[in-house]
Amino acid sequence: MPEKLIKPPVELMYKDQLDILAEMDKGSDKPDNWALSPKAVRTFILGHKDKTVKLKVSIQQKYYGDDALVERCIIALAGNRGLMLVGEPGTAKTMLSELLSAAISGTSLNTVQGSAGTTDDNIKYSWNYALLLAKGATREALVPAPLYIGMENGIITRFEELTRCPSEVQDALISAMSDKVLSIPELGPDGFIFAKPGFNVIGTANTRDRGVNEMSSALKRRFNFETVFPINSVPLESRIIEEQCRSLLGAKAQRLIDKDIIGLIASAFHEMRTGQSAEGTRIDSPSAAMSTAEAVSVYYQTALSGFYYENGKISVDSLAQNLLGAIVKENREDAVKLRSYFNSVVKARSKTQGGAWEAFYEARKWIR
Repeated sequence: MPEKLIKPPVELMYKDQLDILAEMDKGSDKPDNWALSPKAVRTFILGHKDKTVKLKVSIQQKYYGDDALVERCIIALAGNRGLMLVGEPGTAKTMLSELLSAAISGTSLNTVQGSAGTTDDNIKYSWNYALLLAKGATREALVPAPLYIGMENGIITRFEELTRCPSEVQDALISAMSDKVLSIPELGPDGFIFAKPGFNVIGTANTRDRGVNEMSSALKRRFNFETVFPINSVPLESRIIEEQCRSLLGAKAQRLIDKDIIGLIASAFHEMRTGQSAEGTRIDSPSAAMSTAEAVSVYYQTALSGFYYENGKISVDSLAQNLLGAIVKENREDAVKLRSYFNSVVKARSKTQGGAWEAFYEARKWIR
């Protein structure tokens, strides 16, 4: 695999951490076929916090939010319950499912990307038609899909955007999750795949899309549901934006990280998401998803613009333009709400705090 990848899989990105945890984990109690014990999985995701134990490799926190939620997710999977992560877009549901899969199964790549066009073939199996014509319906001619692979190898199958799939495709999961068996009628009496220990399903769904193809009650009963909420702390959101942008920018980072601007964008996203400013002013929230992921994208795009066009300096005009692009996507009324935010909250802070807020208010000319 090439050294430079746009987005390395979690198990490759954090290979050194997984290796050191596996070495420390020898002899620990763990569910059958798990790469790490539940305690080590928790450490991998939430970071190594025991200062009395020195590790060869630093294991930093990767998921920020509710630690208890992470523990419940791990226990659900240890108990052979499916796990469904639901929440607003951009709340790190996919990242959490990747981290869990990598730590438990050693891979996060056994994935179905759900959509309106997803079929049974995409989740169970399909056929190599050249071999099918030459040799008939044999195991050799069968092309495994993620559910088949998960059951055969005893690993987790990740199912992204489950509720975007047609109902009949969703319901194909029911027997696999309850009976732990996959039927292949074309192979006759031998056409059964029985799940090995370690097999499970982690699904994700945006709360905004849950009505696209609502899950049946029968399928819901096979999952433990966990709601992943947006970050509710401006300092923590600022920290996440800074850490992720440092990682994305690499060697360019040092001169492009402006903590005042990062704090400003974290405050703006938090206030427009919650509908209230820190001073108690009511704000009309945009219909767009005001997620931490969007905040990271806004600052990252602004930093790149600064690197290529502004002699390595952050431009607040560019920040305002990128913020407009993140918010006004489908509803032009969101531009009105953003202008209202500038004319109330940003204007007041430009007078009381000056600095970045004053420059940000001057950039309101871009909010059209």
